[in-house]
Amino acid sequence: MSVLVASDLDRTLIYSEAASRLGLGPDDPTPDLVCVEEYEGAPMSFVTPRAARLLAELAERTTFVPTTTRTREQYGRIRLPGPLPEFAICANGGHLLVAGESDPDWHEGVRKTLAVHAAPLAEVVAHLKVVALPAWTHKLRVAEDLFTYLVVERAALPPGFVPELTAWAAERGYGTSLQGRKLYLVPDALTKGEAVREVARRCGAESVLAAGDSLLDIELLRAADAGIRPGHGELAESGWSAPHVEAITTEGVQAGERIAGWLVERSRLPVG
Repeated sequence: MSVLVASDLDRTLIYSEAASRLGLGPDDPTPDLVCVEEYEGAPMSFVTPRAARLLAELAERTTFVPTTTRTREQYGRIRLPGPLPEFAICANGGHLLVAGESDPDWHEGVRKTLAVHAAPLAEVVAHLKVVALPAWTHKLRVAEDLFTYLVVERAALPPGFVPELTAWAAERGYGTSLQGRKLYLVPDALTKGEAVREVARRCGAESVLAAGDSLLDIELLRAADAGIRPGHGELAESGWSAPHVEAITTEGVQAGERIAGWLVERSRLPVG
């Protein structure tokens, strides 16, 4: 049986030190952690020791496809347990990596789709430069010339800012997603789900499993035969659900471990 496992990374399988404590009280000890990402010599992202073992098994027994909104450069910092994946999806589906290299035909197709279905990125960036005030905005970034995001002081965001920005963006073919300190504006036509379907076609996958935590993971989960989401994140906060997606209540790095275990167990089941 050919099983493809496509999973979001940040706050689904891997966690910053702060995010690893989601669901824990101030007096609870931080779980044992294994570093899977360093940046400028400092540890950045973690999994539990058991999750590391499960991810190694998953990479050995399935076509495991890391599926992330990270840019290719940001994804390149991650070293997950097990063999290097043959495929990876970066920039929310904008880049399909094959043996570490972006597939140029796939990327060109994405560009053509966005030209038809989304307003120019420059228009969105120009709007953010006007409405994102320095009092609560740390950075404005453009990712792979495909989408943009703000790094914000979340507690200081004006109450109506995100809903107003969401409505403005929707009229231009963009969606918003607030994850931790990052507020993303991503074209609706730029989805992880389409890229996963393409990888499944190339692999001849008989079954697709998926995991994710944010609004940007909805199309990823819809592309799967079965999926799972953690007890934290935008999907949990919004109450999003689907019949084929299991919603667990576990949060933080322990949710990552449970998701890894679920993916391994499901990958062992017969198709059908």
